[in-house]
Amino acid sequence: MTSQDAASLSVARSMKRTPSSPRTLFSSVMTGVACLCAAIALIPLVAVLTYVVINGFSRLSPDIFVQLPPAPGLKGGGFGNALVGTLLTVGLAAAFSIPFGVIGAIYLSEYARDTKLANVIDFFTNVLSGVPSIVVGAFAYSVVVLTTGTFSAVAGGVALAVLMLPTIVRTSAEALEAVPNDFRQAAVGLGATRTQTTLQIVLPAAVPAITTGIMLAIARAAGETAPVLFTASFNRFWNTTLWQPTATMSRLVFDFATAPYKNQQELAWAGSLVLVALVLVTSILSRIIIRRR
Repeated sequence: MTSQDAASLSVARSMKRTPSSPRTLFSSVMTGVACLCAAIALIPLVAVLTYVVINGFSRLSPDIFVQLPPAPGLKGGGFGNALVGTLLTVGLAAAFSIPFGVIGAIYLSEYARDTKLANVIDFFTNVLSGVPSIVVGAFAYSVVVLTTGTFSAVAGGVALAVLMLPTIVRTSAEALEAVPNDFRQAAVGLGATRTQTTLQIVLPAAVPAITTGIMLAIARAAGETAPVLFTASFNRFWNTTLWQPTATMSRLVFDFATAPYKNQQELAWAGSLVLVALVLVTSILSRIIIRRR
């Protein structure tokens, strides 16, 4: 063994960790602290989910999804119209926000990247994402409800669309920017225009991540209460048009949870469970899309 090999072996031995070495003990302690913090952070989530499942599962039945909300003091009933109203308002919000959000993201990432205009738009997008939902509801009330003279599913869809728009723009822009520049250069080298490259090469490659962002925005919109209080209001009957007050799950839970009648409180817990399940399923689907990508 040469002197150089002996020196290397000595250095390797000095760097070897033992169970009682200070670095090993510090690493073990910090790992335990991190695990403890993660467990503490999960306690509220587990507590909420457990409480909702315990109180809401016993009231679930097939009839609850097709019956109308009961009048105060009466037994039975369900929240079929509220479930349909939630799907209706969220669907309208998606129809309003997805085209504008994706087109705006394409412009920011492919046509105006690293420009002052893009920085300004990105700044205001971040500001809009931090605006309280109740402020957005008041805005939609002033613009849509007062203009049309009625609460409606369309007004609720507009309010939820404003809440969804920043999330869709930011996630879509990040997804498009994550596509390797080699794709763009190869397309241009083959004679494709910028528009052809964007629509036929870059956009299809970013679709899974864009879809994930859209689903997360939809999950957030489905659970919002303040905007629909100002815009969609409530209705105990089935909707026959988009331009009439519309029941939603979040509004039903809000009203029935504060009611003095046990039957309505049980429906509120059941509605909470269904609403949490919708958000959970949406989040799981977004994760599956990311893994398949």
